[in-house]
Amino acid sequence: MTGAAANKVAISEDFLSAFAGIPQAQQNKVLKFITEFREDPGRPSINYEKIEQAKDANLRSVRVDKAYRAIVLKPAKGSVYVLLWVDHHDEAYRWAANKVCSIHPETGSLQVIAVDEQVQQASAAAAEKEHGLFDKARDRNLIGLGVPEELLPLVRAIKTEADLDRHAEHLPQEAAEALYMLASGYSVEEVQREQERPAKPVPVDPQNFAAALDNPDSQRRFYVVDDENELKEVLAAPLEKWRVFLHPSQRKLVENDWGGPVRVLGGAGTGKTVVAMHRARWLATNVFTAETDRILFTTFTRNLAEDIHANLKKICPDQALNRIEVVNLDRWVSEFLRKNGYEQKIVYGDKTGDLWARALTLADGALDLPSTFYREEWDAVVQPQAIETLDQYQQASRVGRGVRLNRKQRQTVWPVFEEYRVRLSDAGLREGIDAMRDARKLLEQKGRVLPYKAIVVDEAQDMGMQAFLLLRAMLPADDKNPCIFIVGDAHQRIYRHKVVLGQCGIDIRGRGRRLRINYRTTDETRRWAVALLQGVAVDDLDGGIDSQQGYRALMHGIAPRILHFDSFDKEVAGIVAALKEKDAADLAATCLVTRTNELLDQYASALKAKGVETYRVRRTQADDRRATGLRLATMHRVKGLEFDRVFIAACNDGVVPLDAVVTSTSDETVQRESDAQERALLYVAATRARREVVVTGFGKGSRYLDRPA
Repeated sequence: MTGAAANKVAISEDFLSAFAGIPQAQQNKVLKFITEFREDPGRPSINYEKIEQAKDANLRSVRVDKAYRAIVLKPAKGSVYVLLWVDHHDEAYRWAANKVCSIHPETGSLQVIAVDEQVQQASAAAAEKEHGLFDKARDRNLIGLGVPEELLPLVRAIKTEADLDRHAEHLPQEAAEALYMLASGYSVEEVQREQERPAKPVPVDPQNFAAALDNPDSQRRFYVVDDENELKEVLAAPLEKWRVFLHPSQRKLVENDWGGPVRVLGGAGTGKTVVAMHRARWLATNVFTAETDRILFTTFTRNLAEDIHANLKKICPDQALNRIEVVNLDRWVSEFLRKNGYEQKIVYGDKTGDLWARALTLADGALDLPSTFYREEWDAVVQPQAIETLDQYQQASRVGRGVRLNRKQRQTVWPVFEEYRVRLSDAGLREGIDAMRDARKLLEQKGRVLPYKAIVVDEAQDMGMQAFLLLRAMLPADDKNPCIFIVGDAHQRIYRHKVVLGQCGIDIRGRGRRLRINYRTTDETRRWAVALLQGVAVDDLDGGIDSQQGYRALMHGIAPRILHFDSFDKEVAGIVAALKEKDAADLAATCLVTRTNELLDQYASALKAKGVETYRVRRTQADDRRATGLRLATMHRVKGLEFDRVFIAACNDGVVPLDAVVTSTSDETVQRESDAQERALLYVAATRARREVVVTGFGKGSRYLDRPA
């Protein structure tokens, strides 16, 4: 293998897509071919054939077997080889005929573009048009943002955002993203800052393909093969591209030395959890590498922690994985307290109703407050602010509460809370939020002696103030710049917790970042889901207001379908008919979602009676992708997962939104918050779908479905 060590072999994102679509027998041959190819792409047995009439003289065809060919970039100079496509002989040649793989003269990224009749037609259209969407941007501005010069006519022919939607797939991702930002109202300078383009172009060698592969924009679509075992794992799941391809903005978030806490916001599908997992991996393999170092990766629910741990196994070496502790925060608190002799039983959710009933016997009827007021006041004011005395309650902030209370009224209300706390203590119980405070106090007493060097937090919007006070206490108090990496999106808040990080000792000033590109769903689904939250004020986890400006998806497909039926039986029959529109093999990539577990039981039984195999995605375990059958999950459980198709069933009046939640109180503020949570649940369910959303219901439909997409 003379000279083989100097070779650089890469695989494109397109190659993985093509690989996923060929028969298993050919996949095995391709894997064998790539293994030999990596060892020495210059060996005589590899016959590089020129592609007649190809627009790029550097493209070659390589035999995989009698019927299949791989398309390879083989530059005239250097020792770089890039696997671009694999397919049946004729299809492979057809794919390669109009492709050009070149280094962008200003950004330095390696781009694959198609130069065909569409570009020529766009040239003619651009010459005839009156106004274009990007008239304010000069050619040199567009080229500086990653638009290939060959595709300038295509860009100049774009008159509307609908035109941009149609043509975006023909553009390199960085160019399409820049154009979407320009179309959203950003200036050229703002897009340059967002994409971190240099003010002055850096000299680019158009023949240095090795350097081009190191470019961050290239690394979002080209994977340099260094390790054979990792290669096999990637090819075993070729559509799980998140394992190796990162957007430049994601990669910078992962690999930057931040010097303190970081908060990353982003809409559904922007890759926040992917970034968090890669950040944990990067810290474990590059920063905190001692045998005793530990990284805590935590999230709000147990099922999300299970899913994350399963995915970390796919990207982390064993040695690094062993030093990343993945656990939801409530479980961490329970185990920590138990190890330290904690005797009280921790209760979650609505499991103390009898204790509340006894405490409410002390409520003063003269105040004319509904019984629901006290529990809401407890959850929204008393517990988040750790109030334990009347004096503290008198001084507590009640901003956002719908019912005003003067000092005398607070004094009248307080005995109910005092009695409830006594009842909890007598029963040997502590609420989860109390347990968090107890854990924090214990840590402070013990001197915060924990092995954690860094903490990564996913789904931060569902954690409250006490949770983040505890997380901060897990790292040394004298560390003014603790390594805490936080990702979240309050548009997806499905639990009634809000946080201001700065009030928890977590200073993110100058270290707040945002992800804007949705990689999971179609833009049609994104628009429909975003419309559900129209008019809902959303916070940024640090006291400010968040916005979805510039949040776009680059993939297009069909808009969500809404199917309404006269009865439950007819709805189930309609779901079965829609399921049959696809191959049976697609069932495992399809999920039926309902608002409650009780509803899910009903649909599971009805579908089974019609011969539909189902698989329940449980709360306490990760989805087993090897299992067959239509996935079934609640709106809460489906969070963190993704599927090709999602059916959202029983979108009926009284169910979506759930009356038991929204109308359980007369407090208008609480009703608004509950309504926002219910909208967020539907938003989350819809944005789990990569390709298609089908919304079904019967009887009187959900009022949410009247909103325009």
